[in-house]
This record gives sequence, structure tokens and C-alpha cells, in this order.
Amino acid sequence: MYTPWIVDGHCDTLTAMAKENRTFSERSARGQLDLPRMRSGDIMVQFFAAFIAPRYKDMALKRCLQLIDIFYAEILQDQSSVELALNAEDIHRVTGAGKIAALLSIEGGEALAGDIALLRTFYRLGVRSITLTWNGRNELGDGVGEDFAAGGLSLFGRSVVQAMNDLGMLIDVAHLAPRGFWDVAETSSKPFAATHANCRAVCDHPRNLDDDQIEYLARNGGIVGLTFVPEFVDQHNPSLSAFIKHIDHIASRFGTHCIGLGSDFDGMDKVTPGLHDATCGPYLAEALISHGYSHEQVAGIMGGNWLRLLTVVLK
Repeated sequence: MYTPWIVDGHCDTLTAMAKENRTFSERSARGQLDLPRMRSGDIMVQFFAAFIAPRYKDMALKRCLQLIDIFYAEILQDQSSVELALNAEDIHRVTGAGKIAALLSIEGGEALAGDIALLRTFYRLGVRSITLTWNGRNELGDGVGEDFAAGGLSLFGRSVVQAMNDLGMLIDVAHLAPRGFWDVAETSSKPFAATHANCRAVCDHPRNLDDDQIEYLARNGGIVGLTFVPEFVDQHNPSLSAFIKHIDHIASRFGTHCIGLGSDFDGMDKVTPGLHDATCGPYLAEALISHGYSHEQVAGIMGGNWLRLLTVVLK
């Protein structure tokens, strides 16, 4: 079986661990991701998101710090297996030693509490990516859940984009309303990503990207982190083959260089058959080879394309 090592742009395991009181180092019957399953699935680079759920909006900073504490206490507990990575050099050093490189992200810019100083503080704590919004509105802008009334980035949101460029942080536009996406495109001097989203032309869900957005990412060095969330894969019959249709759609129109993975493991109640947990990566790679993609293309999709972007952006 062809098994390139994998970069996963998004998981909600920190939230799951806080809610389910399970550990990272032991294989669990719950959820989709833990250290043993990552090892089985050849995941070598993983973004762990501190997700600010809507019920924590009034205490977003506190909640974010609680989840960051779980990241350091649990994910990085066994330094012989997992190590914090802050940039591409760290990623290569850590994975070269046979360890998993863990990167820390925040999902929901409300954790910044409207204060750019907190962005710099989070950077010092090791955060290297921020999903600007979740589905609703925050100080940075509007998420896709605001529907037709959704606006773009606020002035503060634009200042965050510029500051993230300067610091060397990855901007994540997953969940951001379309007007906000184009405001990021106008404001950012660096390529950016939608860490966990699929193709709206294949599955018409508001969380997925339209072809204009995907084309922009493809032309400007960005990444679409294709996600395994069933309702974003196919709202009627999610499956591994349905997921590959999203890869086919992007590859046939824009090339494979902009395709990555953003599983959203531990952020979904139901799973897509064949993409059910962190062990599934080698089977996806083999399915893509059987589908006609070259080893080079598959290596890019599974992780190489992410590494290219992270090399450009992270400091």
C-alpha cells in the first residue's frame, strides 16, 4: 500500500478531550483522533484547533486559554512522540526524528476580544493559525451562518489579517462569509487557506467554496483543505468515492497543487464511510492511486501541498 505521510489542516480534538474527558495518548473508542490512530494512519503533521463554540462567546478568551492548556498538557505530554512545531523548519526537524509535528490554531477570532495585542500574545503561546470566524459574527467579520445579510471583514478584521501576515501566521477562511473571503484576498499579502471546506459545485452547502474562491486560492498559492464532514461531502450519500469527486473537480479545473486535507476529526457527530477516523489516510492514498492520480500528485494532496504553503507563510 502506498503510504505518503499526511498533513491534516484541522481537527477539534482539544474540544472533544475537554468534553469527553479522554486522553490523547491512549486509543479511544470515542471520537476519531488520538495518538495511536494517528500513528496507524501516517499523520505526521496535525493542526489542533482551540474552537470557540458559540456558547463560550462571552468568555472566549478564557475558553481559548483552557483549550491551549489542554494542548500543552495532553498533546505535548509525550515529547518522544509529539512535539510543537512553529514553522516549516520545525516541521522538518520533528518529522525527521520520527515524531508527529503538532501545530496550534484557534477557530474563532472572538478569542482576540477585539484587541490586536492578544494576537501577539497568542503567537507567543505558539498559535500559528486562526480561523477568522466560525459561522456567526464576531469582531473580525461575518461567518457563513449570517446568510444573505453577511458582510465582509471589519476594520479590525483587516488589521488582524495584516498583523498575521507580519507575524507569520496562517490565515484560515473556513466558515468565513464570501464577502469576507474576498476582503481577505484584497488585504492579505500572503497566501491563505480554507483549512476545512469542500467544493460547492459538487455539494451545494454554504460551508463549501465556490469555483471563484477555489480558483483564487489555486492561482495565489493557497490551499483548500478538503474535509471529511459528511454533509459537506454529499448531503445524501457521503462516501469515499463522493469525497474523491471533490478532488476530481478541483484537479480538472485548477490542478492538484492547491488541494490538501482538513479532516475536522472530532468536530463531527457522524462520519463519512471510509473516512471515519485518523487511520484512514493510507486507504485514501491508495484509492487516489487506483483512481488514476500519480504518486507525485497524491503525495502533494496528502501533505506536500500543505508543506509548501506553510514554508511560505509561517515564521
